[in-house]
Amino acid sequence: MKLKNKSTAVILLSIILTMALAGCQSNGAQSPEAAQNEQAKGEEASNSTTPTSENSEEQSSEAIKEGSMEKEGNVVLKELAFVYNEHTIAISDTANEDQMEQMLGKPDNLKSHTYTADDGTNMDTLIGFTEKVYTYPGLEIKTISIPEGKQDSIFHIEITDPKYATVRNIKAGDSLDTLKNAYPEGKLLGDGAPDEEDDFRYEPSNYVDVMSFHIKDVKVESIQIYSLLD
Repeated sequence: MKLKNKSTAVILLSIILTMALAGCQSNGAQSPEAAQNEQAKGEEASNSTTPTSENSEEQSSEAIKEGSMEKEGNVVLKELAFVYNEHTIAISDTANEDQMEQMLGKPDNLKSHTYTADDGTNMDTLIGFTEKVYTYPGLEIKTISIPEGKQDSIFHIEITDPKYATVRNIKAGDSLDTLKNAYPEGKLLGDGAPDEEDDFRYEPSNYVDVMSFHIKDVKVESIQIYSLLD
């Protein structure tokens, strides 16, 4: 009888240990498939955050700073120009003596001056620069050449002859109303009284290149197009 009880106890103990071991395995271990599924989920979660970081870096690298984009031609300088015999001549155009003669003919007068420290002009910022002045009937054009062999470029134009018109077809002798209609962005600098002289200025946003119309007797007397030199 005692032997039978001992056998029963051993069987019961074995059953309890087997159940306990199975419970531990179910809590602490996973099947290979479950482990792979959890690993895949973890990788998806990790990857889901990666594109956000990469996208933000791409967006920041593609961000365009103001003024960094190249424009097709220089709109400002194309406006600051006049037309003659199908040639459009603008501020900052390069123009040597041969080019000027091809576009406008031989000048009545041509002066050249290279700035030096003792030339009496007190233009220290232009020392070494060479200025040329081309004079035609009703037209004067000034060019400047930067030292070190750079090409001449136009920096000042003065027009008094009506045969030279701006790119918006304004010329000497046109009425003030015609000028205002052609250049609505411009403004009179003085009171603009009909019996007084005044200047009407078209000044683009760079504040360096300017077109100024001198008004007398409510008409355009002369036109100046110029670029301020540093």
